[in-house]
Amino acid sequence: MLRYTVNRVLLMIPTLLGVAVLVFFMLRVVPGDIVEVKLRGDGGNVTQEVVEAERKRLGLDRPLLTQFGEWMVNMMKGDFGISMWTERPVLEEISLRLELSLQVALMATIIAVLLAIPMGTLAALFRDTWIDYLVRILTIGGLSIPSFWFGMLIMLSLLAFFNWLPPITFTPFYVDPWANFTQLIWPALAVGYRYCAVVARMIRSSLLEVLNEDYIRTARAKGVYEKLVISRHALRNALLPAITVIGLEFTFLIGGLVVTEQVFNLNGIGQLFVQSVARNDFMLIQGMVMLIAAFYVFVNLIVDLLYAVFDPRIRYGS
Repeated sequence: MLRYTVNRVLLMIPTLLGVAVLVFFMLRVVPGDIVEVKLRGDGGNVTQEVVEAERKRLGLDRPLLTQFGEWMVNMMKGDFGISMWTERPVLEEISLRLELSLQVALMATIIAVLLAIPMGTLAALFRDTWIDYLVRILTIGGLSIPSFWFGMLIMLSLLAFFNWLPPITFTPFYVDPWANFTQLIWPALAVGYRYCAVVARMIRSSLLEVLNEDYIRTARAKGVYEKLVISRHALRNALLPAITVIGLEFTFLIGGLVVTEQVFNLNGIGQLFVQSVARNDFMLIQGMVMLIAAFYVFVNLIVDLLYAVFDPRIRYGS
């Protein structure tokens, strides 16, 4: 198990290095100049000398390889640079919004997992019955309805029946847990509905496939209780593909809720990403992409380790 874990951790290094190379040089290929946007974006009339001086101050006049090397060295030291727009550290800009996005993602994941596992299991065990049809309708609805549109329905319902609107400012959990919960539970539900639909359908299809395996028929033929057959043998193996989906969906939620955040007046990572792209703030974009990439490889590591826990063939295989 230790060797398996070390190999997976070592594979994270070239992955993150490749992401760093791609994001750095691709941003330099995209048309646009943050200095032009910053100094002349709102009709500002500045001379070319001022523009060149600002580019020199930001280090944009140096060769790309020099900029890349300096950025990589600083990043390995934990310094992701300074935002070219706000002049504040990139990590500080991200940390202000990461707590919000991460909490919404965690709450949506908990909601999805708690609902999806029983829904998918019941749909597979009672195949082609009214329970299965009901789960199919609910999951197809979750896949068909965009999260932001479902969020708008929640907002309109809360406003019409309870006269409730989301607060203007975000309240951290450690300041007021109840206010924080009431503010974030609704976007978590809006996102968790689609999340639950994806996972439930995956569990249903995987469990139906596992229930037709020979070792399930053998366990039943030996007289093993049906509950043990389902819980210890069938469901444990059926959860393997669902674990991958859960991990990928969770990581996507960190920076992929731009419109949903707008609906619920949340200033999260998604909003920051859109703002930094509009301003061509290369340093901030690079920092967020590397952060999300780190989340992806870390979650994939956790998924691989969970695979090894659920499937001994991986843990003891060569």
